[in-house]
Amino acid sequence: MHNSGIGGWPARRAMMTPDRTAFVYEDRSLTYAEVHERVTRLAHRLRDSGVRAGDRVVYLGPNHVAFAETMFATHMLGGIFVPLNFRLAAPEIDYMLGHSGAKVLIHAPQCAGVVEALTGTPALEQIIPLETCESWLAQGDRTELAPIDVPVAQDDIALILYTSGTTGRPKGATLSHANLIWNTCNMLIGVDVAGDETTLVSAPLFHVAALNQTLLPTFLKGGRSVIMPSWDVDACYDLIEKHGVTWMFGVTTMFAAFAGSPRWAGADLSSLRTLMSGGAAIPPALIRTYQERGLVFCQGYGMTETAPGATFLEASQSVRKVGSAGVPVFFADVRVVRPDLSDAPPGEPGEVLIQGPNVTPGYWDDAGATAAAFAEGGWFRSGDVAYRDEEGHLYIVDRVKDMYISGGENVYPAEVEAVLFEHPAVAEAAVVGVADATWGETGRAFVVVRPGHEVTGEELRAFLLTRLAKYKIPRYVTFVEDLPKTGSGKIQKLKLRDLPVPSPS
Repeated sequence: MHNSGIGGWPARRAMMTPDRTAFVYEDRSLTYAEVHERVTRLAHRLRDSGVRAGDRVVYLGPNHVAFAETMFATHMLGGIFVPLNFRLAAPEIDYMLGHSGAKVLIHAPQCAGVVEALTGTPALEQIIPLETCESWLAQGDRTELAPIDVPVAQDDIALILYTSGTTGRPKGATLSHANLIWNTCNMLIGVDVAGDETTLVSAPLFHVAALNQTLLPTFLKGGRSVIMPSWDVDACYDLIEKHGVTWMFGVTTMFAAFAGSPRWAGADLSSLRTLMSGGAAIPPALIRTYQERGLVFCQGYGMTETAPGATFLEASQSVRKVGSAGVPVFFADVRVVRPDLSDAPPGEPGEVLIQGPNVTPGYWDDAGATAAAFAEGGWFRSGDVAYRDEEGHLYIVDRVKDMYISGGENVYPAEVEAVLFEHPAVAEAAVVGVADATWGETGRAFVVVRPGHEVTGEELRAFLLTRLAKYKIPRYVTFVEDLPKTGSGKIQKLKLRDLPVPSPS
C-alpha cells in the first residue's frame, strides 16, 4: 500500500476486524468493513468530481459519521481535509474557503441556509449536500469498490484546522499525517486505549481534541466510537447507559454541566474507565467532584498546533497530582522558559515551548505567522503560562495574553476562576482585565449562577478574599445567563473584554 497516511486506515482495519463495530450514530451502526466500503465509494465519487492529491475538501456540519467518511475518503485520494465550525456565519466561512483554496464543500442539511449565503470563492468548484453523498453510497456499483492507492507520504499535509479565533482572525494550522500518527501513539500510551473501547465522541469533531484524542485513537485500536450530533447533558447520560461507554473527552463547561445535572447522584456510571479533559486549565474542585464518584479524571494539555497532545496526566497520578496537566507525552519534549527563553526553575511561571513529531509544520499560506510561532531550535511557542513542580509535572497558569497587571502585580485570570468555581453558587466564571485609573488594570468577573442559588458580587469578593491576595480580587462582578463560547467550548474572552464596564458592584 502506497498510502502511508490516515487514508489507509479503513482498509487496514477492515482486514483486521471487518465485523467489529466502528461507528454508532443515533440508531445506526457501521462495521469496519462497511466503513471501508463506504469510504472507497465516496473517494471514487470525489475523484470523479476532480479531487486530486493536495486538493482541499471542506466539511461543514455537526458531528456525524459522514464527517469521518469524508475525511478518510479525502485522505485516500491524498487530499487535505478542512473541517469547519458549522456555527460560523457565512462571511467567516467565505474567508476560510478562500484562504484554504477549497475545491469541494460538503455540507449537512442544517447548514444549507449558510451555504446559500456564501459569496463564492474562485477555487471552489463544487458544493455537495450531504444527502447527495448518501445517495451516491446507496446507489454505488462494484466499480466503485476498486482499490484506490494514491501515494501519500506521512509528511504530507492531512488537515487544515482553523484556530478558534478567540483573538482576531483565525489562522489555518496545518497538521501532517505524521503529526496525527504520532499524536495517536502518544494517546495510546497515555490512556492505554483498548480494542474493546466504547468512546463517546461528544465534543465537536471540527475541533482537534475530539478528532485526534478520541475518534482516531479508537479507530486505530478497532474500538467503537459513539458519535453525538452535539453536546447534550441528558443525551450523554442516556448513551453512557445504553452503550456502556468506557471513555469520553470534554472541556470544563461540559464536565461542569454533566456533574451539575439532577441525574448525577443516581446515574450508573460504572462502565466509564477514563474521563479526559483539556483545552483550558480545569478547576481542581471540578476534578475532585469526579474523583469523589470513583471516576478516573485525567487532564491533558495541548493545542491545535500540537495535534493536540503536549502533556498528559496518566490515571495512576490523577489523584496525587490533581490539577496538574501531567508530564510531556511520550514522543514530545516540553520546556517552561523565561522571556529570554532560558529555562525557568521549578515553581516559576513561564511560557510553554513544545518540540516533537506531533508539532505543526506551520500555518497555511502564512509564512509570517509560522516564523513567529517558533523559537530557535524548532520549539513551538504556545503563548501559555505554566510552571513545573520538582517532579516535572506541568501546571497551567493561563494564556500569556489573558494575564493582566494590577498595581504592578501579574494576575492570571485562570487562578481566580478556579477559586470562584469552588463557591457553591457558581456554575461558570470568566475573569478578564479591564482598564482602571488607579491600578492600571483590574479584574472583571463574569459569573453564571447555579439554578436555585443566589449570591451577590460582594459575597463573591468576600469569598475570594479568604483565598487570594487582595490585588487578585476582581473589582467588578457581572452576572450573566451564559458565557460566549467558541465551537470547541472555550470561553471567548475577547467578546467579554469588549463589553462596557459598569459601576463596581
